Amino acid sequence: MRNAKAQIMTDSPTFQIYKNLAWLNDLPEAQAESAFRDCCGSVRWARRMALARPFRVLDDLYETAEKLWWSLSPGDHLEAFAAHPKIGSKGSATGPKAKSAQWSKGEQSRVEGAPAAVRRALAEANRLYEKKFGFIFIVCATGKSAEEMLAICKARLGNSVETEIRLAAEEQRKITEIRLNKLLER
Repeated sequence: MRNAKAQIMTDSPTFQIYKNLAWLNDLPEAQAESAFRDCCGSVRWARRMALARPFRVLDDLYETAEKLWWSLSPGDHLEAFAAHPKIGSKGSATGPKAKSAQWSKGEQSRVEGAPAAVRRALAEANRLYEKKFGFIFIVCATGKSAEEMLAICKARLGNSVETEIRLAAEEQRKITEIRLNKLLER
């Protein structure tokens, strides 16, 4: 009976996530930095996350990730934004690594099935957004339809650059948290 209980515990998703947290804590610094870059394209954020290890519990990981994210400069935020493909496109200006690209594709998967007119309108809104703000439209696309993302993009076109950098940074924070979860579910 005792072995069966131990087997159930080691097969649980929570046990596996903590096992993966231990894996992340034990990675050599360069590999940890690379893993964190899959979650967020800011070099400074990834480096600081690698140096902040070990994380005792998941809350430590998430709290550190958020604290470090908000301690960065707008230039670091823009670097992270540039690592994303445009909503509805296939690639990125800075060529994300395979894992990051795969995650982006999954996060934006609802755009592919949208009507052609919506995809065209989203591409045009992206173009206008980038022209106005100087960086690509960033939204946490997970669970959002193409129509929802189009409406969000159009609404945010009325913002100032300062407001938009702050809003995009919050969206990036959400994306990073989702990707940290994916990293630990590996």
